Amino acid sequence: MSNTFVKLGSVAEFINGAAFKPQDWGESGLRIIRIQNLTDPNKPFNRTERTVSELVRVQPGDLLVSWSATLGVFEWNDSEEALLNQHIFRVLPNTKIVDKRYLRHGLEVAILDMKKHLHGATMQHVNRGEFLSTKFYLPPLEEQKRIAEILDQAEELRRKRKEAIAQLDTLTQSIFLEMFGDPVKNPKGWNADKTLGEVADIVSGITKGRKLNGQSVREVPYLAVVNVQEHKLDLSVIKTIEATENEITRYRLEVNDLVLTEGGDPDKLGRGTIWKGELPECIHQNHIFRVRINCNLIHPLFLIWLIGSQRGKKYFLKQAKQTTGIATINMTQLRGFSLLLPPLSLQKEFAKRVEAVEELKKSHRASLSELDALFTSLQHRAFKGEL
Repeated sequence: MSNTFVKLGSVAEFINGAAFKPQDWGESGLRIIRIQNLTDPNKPFNRTERTVSELVRVQPGDLLVSWSATLGVFEWNDSEEALLNQHIFRVLPNTKIVDKRYLRHGLEVAILDMKKHLHGATMQHVNRGEFLSTKFYLPPLEEQKRIAEILDQAEELRRKRKEAIAQLDTLTQSIFLEMFGDPVKNPKGWNADKTLGEVADIVSGITKGRKLNGQSVREVPYLAVVNVQEHKLDLSVIKTIEATENEITRYRLEVNDLVLTEGGDPDKLGRGTIWKGELPECIHQNHIFRVRINCNLIHPLFLIWLIGSQRGKKYFLKQAKQTTGIATINMTQLRGFSLLLPPLSLQKEFAKRVEAVEELKKSHRASLSELDALFTSLQHRAFKGEL
C-alpha cells in the first residue's frame, strides 16, 4: 500500500454508546462507562442489568473516544468488560490496514484539531460526520508501527516525568508528617489553643454583578475558584472585573496571603495555596477566602499544609453545608479551625525543605514542558507524513 491520506472513518468502526437512563441504574450488573469515569478514575460507576447490543460491550484494551463536553482519547485498561454510555465512541480498528497504537495517536491529533474549531463553545461536541471525514495519514503497516514506537517512547518519557513530579508531591507530605506527626492525633503535643481567626485576618472577595451606582471604576484582574488548586495556582486564564479603588484596596492580594475556596467537591474542602505575587495587581472573588496572617506564631507554608491536611479536611467536612454533592464552608467556620502551633523555628525549617522540593518540581515541570512540545511536534509531523 502506498502512502496516502484516507478518511478516518475508513480505518475503524466508531460505535456510539447506549442511552442509559436513571431508571436503568442499579446495584448489580455490568458497570456503565461514563465520561466522568474516563477522566477521573476515582468517580463511582453506575451499574445496570439492562440488555444491550454486543457492540457497546467494551472489552479490555478497547480504544474509546469521548466526543461531547470533554473531548479525549482513552484506553479501557480494566480487566473486565463494561457497557458504554452515549457520547462515547467504541473504536474497532480494521487491523488489516491500521495498527492500534498508531490509530490511538492519530485519534489524539484529530481531537486536538477538532478542539481548535470548538474554542469557546459552551458545550463542546464532535460532529460525527465531520469527525469520520477527517483526513488520516495511512502509510503501510510496518511504517505505522515504526511511527507508533517513536511516539510511544516520547510518551513514556512524559509519563516518567509526571511520575517524578507526583512523587515530589508525596515527598512534601512525608516531610510534613515526619516533622509534625499526624495532625489529627497530634502525638507530639503541639499547642492547639488557637484558632485560625485568632492568628489571621480572613475576608471574602468581590461579588460579581453587584450594583455600582455610577461609582468610578477601573478594570483589574481577579482570582476565581478555577484558578485556585490544591497547593498551586492555575493562571492560564485570568479574568478581569470592574472595581472601585476602595474595592481594589480592600481585596488586593499580597505576597504570602493564603487563598482558599469556599466549596466544591466534599473531598476538596480547604483547597488552597499561597499567593506569591504572580501578578502585579490582583483581587479575588467572593467564593475565595483570603487569609492574611497577622502575628508571628505561624508560617504561611506550614499553615497551608495544615489546612490541607487530614486535620483540616475532617474539620471542614464536619462543618460544611452539603447539597447535591457540593460542600461549602462559611467564614465563621473557617475562623473556628483549631490550629497546631509547633515552634516557629521548626515551621521555618519545614518551609526551607518545602522550597527545596519546589525548586526540584520547577525543574521537572520545565523539562516536562519541553517534552510536551516535542511530543506534540512529533505527533503532527507523523500524521502529516513527515516523520
